[in-house]
Amino acid sequence: MIMEQKTAREPCCSKLKMFLAAMCFVFFAKAFQGSYMKSSITQIERRFDIPSSLIGFIDGSFEIGNLLVIAFVSYFGAKLHRPRLIGAGCLLMAMGSFITAAPHFFQGLYKYETTLSHLSASNGTESTLPCLTNGSLAQDHEIPTVESQAECEKAASSSLWLFVFLGNMLRGVGETPVMPLGLSYLDDFSRQENTAFYLALIQTVGIIGPMFGFMLGSFCAKLYVDIGAVNLDTISINHKDTRWVGAWWLGFLITGGVMTLAGIPFWFLPKSLPKQGETETEKKSNVLEGEQDRFIDNNSTPPNKPAPVTMVALAKDFLPSLKKLFSNKIYLLIMCAGFIQVNGFIGMITFKPKFMEQAYGQSASRAIFLIGILNLPAVALGIVAGGFIMKKFKLNVLGAAKICIGASVLAFTLLLIQYFLQCDNSQVAGLTVSYQGAPEVSYQKNTLISQCNTGCSCSLKHWDPICASNGMTYASPCLAGCQTSTGVGREMVFHNCTCIGESSLPYANMSAVLGQCPRKNDCDYMFKFYMGVSVIGAFISACGATPGYIILLRTITPELKSLALGMYMLVVRTLGGIPPPVYFGALIDRTCLKWGTKQCGGRGACRIYETGAFRNSFLGLVYGLYAASYLFWGVLYNRLSHLEKKLKLKDQLKAQEQDGSGVSNSNGNVPSAIVKCNENPDQETTI
Repeated sequence: MIMEQKTAREPCCSKLKMFLAAMCFVFFAKAFQGSYMKSSITQIERRFDIPSSLIGFIDGSFEIGNLLVIAFVSYFGAKLHRPRLIGAGCLLMAMGSFITAAPHFFQGLYKYETTLSHLSASNGTESTLPCLTNGSLAQDHEIPTVESQAECEKAASSSLWLFVFLGNMLRGVGETPVMPLGLSYLDDFSRQENTAFYLALIQTVGIIGPMFGFMLGSFCAKLYVDIGAVNLDTISINHKDTRWVGAWWLGFLITGGVMTLAGIPFWFLPKSLPKQGETETEKKSNVLEGEQDRFIDNNSTPPNKPAPVTMVALAKDFLPSLKKLFSNKIYLLIMCAGFIQVNGFIGMITFKPKFMEQAYGQSASRAIFLIGILNLPAVALGIVAGGFIMKKFKLNVLGAAKICIGASVLAFTLLLIQYFLQCDNSQVAGLTVSYQGAPEVSYQKNTLISQCNTGCSCSLKHWDPICASNGMTYASPCLAGCQTSTGVGREMVFHNCTCIGESSLPYANMSAVLGQCPRKNDCDYMFKFYMGVSVIGAFISACGATPGYIILLRTITPELKSLALGMYMLVVRTLGGIPPPVYFGALIDRTCLKWGTKQCGGRGACRIYETGAFRNSFLGLVYGLYAASYLFWGVLYNRLSHLEKKLKLKDQLKAQEQDGSGVSNSNGNVPSAIVKCNENPDQETTI
């Protein structure tokens, strides 16, 4: 008899574990795919010569794809074959990656803006520079005709970024069923005490995806965009130059292939599974009473066993289910706190590589690489630590809320410290400092002209930086007053640069080399502190991820769980995923000092930003969003604490009744108050 009451041992390779393994792989694949998109933002911006606000809109198209279908997929998908819907979503995500890479094969070769195309002879002998010509200045004032502008844009394929937009949107549509259907499927058929561990495992394996995604992004960023089609010896820029475009398209082909493989297992999994560890008696009774029932914040009675339904019946029940879901105040508080916090996170992670590039002088590839090998492993460890704490101490919903709030506040404190870890602006003559080396008070475009280059008829539009021996960067050889050059390609050296002699900074000679000057040594030292604080903050913040999911899952009725997850992702991704890249990008664009020039004329991508204004706008906006989210977390914790106290009092009274102690007449009104509170938990009641 004792053996019959014990739960049968679960097979080593049960279908639930197969589903868990498939979910881990698909979370890895979609994170691999999404993080590569994030790491390629700068490369795509430069390749299509578009501002940060537009690249933010393109990045937000993923969330737009989610918005289109997530509510219906979450609700109807819960009644259909969930694993197969996830498999179909994986195929759509793979197709989205291939479409994103398609523009590369329709565009011509990348032509970066430069003034050097006609300067040097192939034998490396000295040649005359634009300072001695008269044609450059006239080009700044030429107004192209409508016909010539249209022909130029057609030849340059300037509208092909729409393929990137559509491909990213299709990825968003395909990703829709993965989280709400996958996590609800897992929670429905696993033991309650194992759910937190399984979620932590999926998220941990998933976080490995961004590590590989950012590392792949760093690798591709070092490869020239037209690798194999051009002679790299003729390219005069390197991967540290702000005009450099890496082989961004290559990574999308790789991530699309991985996503295709990730979707295969879901086509062979069943629609439903037996409850993990459930005995035959429990299957027949089908009675589950636990913490989830205690913290559900609604005034409805448990539904009866549902009868077979049709799509018409499901459609009629959709709006009532939605109304029932949004009457849960705890759910609404979680949603508000979530989408505000996600606003700050999405904006920060989207433009963090650019911030590291502009504020600390790191190349785009190195910034992406460091995020991949330092920040993301810290996030993975934090997610594991959060799940372990939940399982080890068997924390309830209130305990999970304490971990979330504590981790968020501590991470926010470390984020505040980052503001003070700053470097000075790059010394760029006419932009951040005067030609004499004094800091510029106002950043005016006409300060690029100085007495040392007035006779050179230089173009003010082009960005072709050179680094002088005095440590100052000049916007172009012409604006530095350089007279001659030697060498070809990246080995070109400019001589007799008159503006170098005008500077008050000490210099060895009046020569300069291609590219921007590196930052001072103390900036590298400050960057190491920045990365250390950033990594610790990432670990602490991630500790609250798994407890946050547990709060969401444990405060929703089982039949609304998929819809709740879907609507949560809908609102969070709509309000927290689409706007941030756009308004973060627009705010960052306002700090630009020098815009690039498109092949057909007009403003292209920004080449250099004012570091102080960039930092104030970027970090200031992140601080404001995180601070606002903590207000909602405080209200949420207060409500959960209030419900916990009422439930403890109810349990104490129930225990007294079971012990036969009874309740005195003087306290006879207490149970009725508790009943009223239980019937309408949204009403604040003093007991």
